[in-house]
Amino acid sequence: MSSPDKPIPLDIAIIGGGSAGMALATQLDNLSAVVFEPKTAAERDCSWATWAQPQQLEDLSPAISGSWNQWRLIDHSGEIIHQSSQYRYTSLSSGQYLQHCEAGLKDSVSLVRAPIESLVTEGGGGQFIADGQSYKAEKIYDSRPPELDDNSLRQHFLGWEISTTEPIENADIATLMDFRVDQSHGLHFIYVLPYSDRHLLLESTMISTQLEDKDWYRNAISQWLAERNIQIQSKLREEYGVIPMAPVQPQNTEIASIGAAGGAVRLSSGYGFSTIQTQMAALGESIAAGEYRVPTPFSKRLIFMDKVFNRALNAQPDHGVRLFMATARALNAEQFARFMLGSASLIEWAKVVLAMPKWPFIKSALIQLCSHD
Repeated sequence: MSSPDKPIPLDIAIIGGGSAGMALATQLDNLSAVVFEPKTAAERDCSWATWAQPQQLEDLSPAISGSWNQWRLIDHSGEIIHQSSQYRYTSLSSGQYLQHCEAGLKDSVSLVRAPIESLVTEGGGGQFIADGQSYKAEKIYDSRPPELDDNSLRQHFLGWEISTTEPIENADIATLMDFRVDQSHGLHFIYVLPYSDRHLLLESTMISTQLEDKDWYRNAISQWLAERNIQIQSKLREEYGVIPMAPVQPQNTEIASIGAAGGAVRLSSGYGFSTIQTQMAALGESIAAGEYRVPTPFSKRLIFMDKVFNRALNAQPDHGVRLFMATARALNAEQFARFMLGSASLIEWAKVVLAMPKWPFIKSALIQLCSHD
């Protein structure tokens, strides 16, 4: 047994045991690796979502809370419903996903329930302390949440998982955005996932630079339910989250960042799970071949277009509803899923651009071309 003062040598250390950290850990074999994560999977439990195809649905089955082949966006003028034969909008329990990953770790990979301290970096690796023990890793991957500027664009939300006293309508459709709510604080919508006709996840979601008091989101959910005469039988849990929709700053720039800190969250939609999975699978293959560089998750073209989209949204929030409804209207179900995941083709992007309110989009593109970010 190693003494606390004598570092335990590692090939790879992974800081943080969330989506990216655990996905990478499951890819590693024949290397000494440790994931350092102070919280249990149950303590980290929340809802994640993605558009999944059949093989991914099978791979993720231990963590799936619900999936739908129909989804919709709604505003005061009507609704747009997509129905897909290729993709299912899929809700995951992060706790169950992380537990599934833990169960799949190879013998050479372990998990330490502690944060790291006193990190001294060297050549992409470094030495640190966790739970009183010293470690020295040849390579470190950091999956901790990134730093966000106070005025950066963010998607922020508070959600309730509830059971209802009576069955609800349209329990086979996921409502991605219902814009028929207060828009005075920024782009605001209600997100509804019906796990059954009496079991729902609802989130009051904002896209803006300013976070709201938690009661603001709660009141929005309560009002949405009251307007539809949906009564809560029991509130099962509450969750809160903030997703970056602007370039982020890793907590430590001297080591490799993965996941959200590594730029794997789609800037214009906030979706990141599928991109993180792809990024970590590619990184695992590279590590096995002796290459430790983190793959770039998105092309420069896509990042530019996302910045243009977000610049237009941030400059004129009152155009936000039109921007998202126009995107959904311009694309069919499969195209919309690919667009939100960041894998749309040039033709699909052209459809979106042509559907946009022209002047705000052109103005944002010109400003972005002249900017240095």
